Amino acid sequence: MKNKKWLLILILIIPSFFWVLLEMSTINSHKLNYYGPKTLNQKDTVFYKVSPRFFSSSNKDSSGLSPFIIDSVNYPLYAIMFIKKAYNEDTYRIAGLLEYLNYKKEKIGHIPFFLVTEFKNNESFIQNNLVKLTANKNVLFLNLPPHKFDSLNFSYFLQKPIYIDYSFFVLVDQNRNIRGYYDGRYAAEIKRLVDEYKHLRLKEAKQKLIEENEIKTKN
Repeated sequence: MKNKKWLLILILIIPSFFWVLLEMSTINSHKLNYYGPKTLNQKDTVFYKVSPRFFSSSNKDSSGLSPFIIDSVNYPLYAIMFIKKAYNEDTYRIAGLLEYLNYKKEKIGHIPFFLVTEFKNNESFIQNNLVKLTANKNVLFLNLPPHKFDSLNFSYFLQKPIYIDYSFFVLVDQNRNIRGYYDGRYAAEIKRLVDEYKHLRLKEAKQKLIEENEIKTKN
């Protein structure tokens, strides 16, 4: 009986502890927007979701494309940038990411960064930094043919804010909703991405804990 009382106390206290952490964090949950088209399903708002499925030519020869899914188990949240062929020598577009990889690697090593290009084998893209990028296990390249690149690129930017360029990083949550856009040129924007990534992970951990406690309580 005594153990059950302690269990009940823990069930009440732990979710409250996560709630306090959320409220005390620098990013308030109400400030993290949902981007893209929104629809109404009766009384609820249905937020736009991106497709996690790619057909990449990465590490493939000319015989075909390899399907790749950014699954929510291995990549609960991720950041992604689409790099047009016209930008293939514009290293400054990821200057903020490069600065973090050089000097603050420990702060972003847990965040999956996908760099999607429309040219084969990253030809001439950031040649001076390519080895440095690929040496980081959390930085992944996907190569898409132009017709697939365009459709996926645009799907991540439907009804985007007017100031957003297509080479911005996009933060995608576990439900595959778009939660933020970040200018990869600036370290301050990468910091904002890191902070909001951490905040979303904390929210997900809190929600999972609440759901697990609800199941235990019913039992």
